[in-house]
Amino acid sequence: MSRPVSARVAREVTAQIPRLPFPPTVLGIAGCSGSGKTTLANEMARMLRGLRFHLDDYYLDLGHMPLAERVQQNFDDPSMIEIPLLAEHIAALARGDTIDRPVYDFATYTRVLGRTQRVTSGPFLIIEGIFALHFAELLPLYQLRIYVDTPDALCFERRLKRDMDERGRSEESVRYQWEYRVRPSSMTFVRPSSANADLVVEGSDALDWKVERVMSEMRKRGLLTGAG
Repeated sequence: MSRPVSARVAREVTAQIPRLPFPPTVLGIAGCSGSGKTTLANEMARMLRGLRFHLDDYYLDLGHMPLAERVQQNFDDPSMIEIPLLAEHIAALARGDTIDRPVYDFATYTRVLGRTQRVTSGPFLIIEGIFALHFAELLPLYQLRIYVDTPDALCFERRLKRDMDERGRSEESVRYQWEYRVRPSSMTFVRPSSANADLVVEGSDALDWKVERVMSEMRKRGLLTGAG
């Protein structure tokens, strides 16, 4: 039988985990499903040589439910996210620490038992997700909060194409989920979170223009010191 690790050994192990010599600059990017927030976050991470950190792996483990019941859960509701662990991990990354992120299996709606992903922040940390600006616990961790504001019609068009092309779903199922889960949740939780943004960009604008708006705001705030 394995013995519990002592506090001294735990501290020694933690001290060996690499960390940045300076805290990273943290951006929060939110928007409705299909708004273009992920595309923007990926491009910002590429330009800044930073880390895009999405929230999806922090969905609650539903292994205690029958599979038929798991499928019926509303994953567009923020109560499905394990916010204490998420906030703890983002705070650690914002300090320059390394974390072990859970790995979520969306086929079974459970976390992969015994498996995590070691994540080390870069000079820029881009937190991205529909609830990135919703959780009050995360807001103080950002140096810049960005909301991608995109009309519902365009959001749905993008989501329909993605789910049919990449996930093999029928148009009927995508429309049903949009009308009864995605859009109601976005109106209740996601769109109101735009009030927490420092910068609102139009999701229908060209990507390069959205990037330029973010970069310009970062320059004004003196946040590009660590850019490569």
